Amino acid sequence: MQFTQEHDALRKTVKNFVDQEMDPFVEEWENAGIAPLHSLFKKMGDLGLLGIHKPEEFGGSGLDYSYNLVFAEELGRAYGGSLPMAIGVQTDMATPALARFGSDELKREFLAPAVAGEMVACIGVSEPGAGSDVAGLKTSAKSDGDDYVINGSKMWITNATQADWICLLANTSDGNVHANKSLIVVPLNTPGIEISKPLNKLGMRASDTGQIFFNDVRVPKRNRIGEENKGFTMQMMQFQEERMYAAATAYKGMERMIQDTIGWCKERHTFGQPVLNNQVVHFRLAELQTEVEALRALTRQACQQHVNGEDATYLASMAKLKSGRLWREVTDSCLQYWGGMGFMWDNPIARAYRDTRILSIAGGSDEMMLGIIAKHMDIFPKRR
Repeated sequence: MQFTQEHDALRKTVKNFVDQEMDPFVEEWENAGIAPLHSLFKKMGDLGLLGIHKPEEFGGSGLDYSYNLVFAEELGRAYGGSLPMAIGVQTDMATPALARFGSDELKREFLAPAVAGEMVACIGVSEPGAGSDVAGLKTSAKSDGDDYVINGSKMWITNATQADWICLLANTSDGNVHANKSLIVVPLNTPGIEISKPLNKLGMRASDTGQIFFNDVRVPKRNRIGEENKGFTMQMMQFQEERMYAAATAYKGMERMIQDTIGWCKERHTFGQPVLNNQVVHFRLAELQTEVEALRALTRQACQQHVNGEDATYLASMAKLKSGRLWREVTDSCLQYWGGMGFMWDNPIARAYRDTRILSIAGGSDEMMLGIIAKHMDIFPKRR
């Protein structure tokens, strides 16, 4: 993948934003259990960072996804996964289908403010009984004249307590589970919606994650994205950008952990010499950096396919699988070399160890990614 001066300029803008507007406040937001998304997103919107590959007529820059990849790579440098995840929900999870399939009216009402950072969005797919099994979700949106009446609940919703609207996947008919779902934009101040307190999670502590309940929630059918009962297909397409984003935010974060560990191992002495002088240590760090480079190449290859208009599902699924697993390997190995300091709650390695474990679960578990990869290899067992 070839990057231009425009890519480099964007990379510098995002790096500066991370250094000035995110990293200095990580501890404060972690302790509070929430980050101020409306003010943070407004600053990002003013810089044009929330609509890089969204249509220009709705406030975006109209660039191809390679620019969004650069954006994600630099966000991944942040000391803490909560904010890159919250931002990714806004740019790569809740809005791609709306930008591609939504009516102009719907895009003016919801996409344009999201791109400007004036509204916070969230994505509603997972449920208490249906996470990676998207086809098994139970939330329904029953037709009633010009409206849908929504009942059900969504679980593990990132940005839940601050979001202005949700891109909701719900059953709009009783047909085949892969052809009975629609994506609907639902304002979260609509009567009948209840949002839980933030969930008490292992990691991503500065991200407000909640459960959202829908009790006879009435929304106009004009809030549906695209054609009725085509939501499953749209969501599968939306997942590809989510998975590339997740992989792209990984490798610069991993590099930062490796570099911090190198610095620590130069300073920390055992048995009269720096820890880094032990061949087992510097060989292991070199091995991890090699794995990071392999992930970078894989992710950029998937992005190039996507930019070319090709189906990137195969490589994007591999990148998503590899990023979640490699995060576990990098953080576990680096934490070991920090010794007791690595086990302290506020240590960046410890935070990354907690934060990144979710990446093998959220957005499609490792097992789901392996299933997709196996299908593309034509080795997936036939169902009886």
